[in-house]
Amino acid sequence: MSAIPDPERTLTASGNLRRRQLVSRVFEAATLTAGAVAVSLLLILVYYVVKHGVSAISLSFFTSDLPPYTGVGGGIGPALVGTIELALIGTIIALPTGVLTALYLSHFAGPRANQILRMMLDLMAGLPTIIIGVFVAGLITNRFGQSALAGGLALSIVEVPLIARASLEAISRVPSTLVEASDALGMARWRGIVGVVLPTASNGIVTATILAVARASGETAPILFTSGLYAQDFSINPRHSVASVPMEIFTLLESGYTPAVAKAWGAAFTLMAVILAANIGARVWLHRSERKRGL
Repeated sequence: MSAIPDPERTLTASGNLRRRQLVSRVFEAATLTAGAVAVSLLLILVYYVVKHGVSAISLSFFTSDLPPYTGVGGGIGPALVGTIELALIGTIIALPTGVLTALYLSHFAGPRANQILRMMLDLMAGLPTIIIGVFVAGLITNRFGQSALAGGLALSIVEVPLIARASLEAISRVPSTLVEASDALGMARWRGIVGVVLPTASNGIVTATILAVARASGETAPILFTSGLYAQDFSINPRHSVASVPMEIFTLLESGYTPAVAKAWGAAFTLMAVILAANIGARVWLHRSERKRGL
């Protein structure tokens, strides 16, 4: 008969336990270091862009016509208008497509279709945006010329997987009891989705849309082939090519002139500030809305 261990006796760590503790500490230190490096890189990037770009910021910088190749005079007014127009067209296409895709995956798709469609969304999310630009250029631009519609379509392809996956996450967090209650009341499935599921998940869907727009607004490769290569003037006609802030940054930096490079830094600072504000605002809004709903 084995002896009963004394509960007051101090346990001594074996060699195996000490090895596990060492591995755990090393792993914790590695993850902490990786997080610190990521945050440090972001802070260095923000500091560098602010340092070089804030001096170019002025009211005329946001309202003037695009500068000449040398960068003397002018601003980014047409590029700001073009970026807003491209983002708006892309969102009008991507938002219903992404939300409807998420609804199909969450409520209608079978296991096989669900798996295939999720895999396709993952592939779209990881697809290099320059390939999207080449695809839309071959499909539309080579036949009808560059336009804001072609650029917006390219950006919508960038946005769709982001909106769909984030909307799917928001829809999946809707309590199943709400859906069951609508079914018990005799509501048609589509009416239950429109009247119960979508309003409940609306905050997450809006947040996903804001993040997708912020991501697409900084893309250069799709715009290079579809919309903004030769645009210089103010334009809100979707059938005409339009300038954009990412494309203007590329053009000014390529010139190599000191005034042009300074304006490129100012445009980069503007774009970074807008994207950072959109990301932070979307996450704060999502956190507050979830806290109000008790999630």
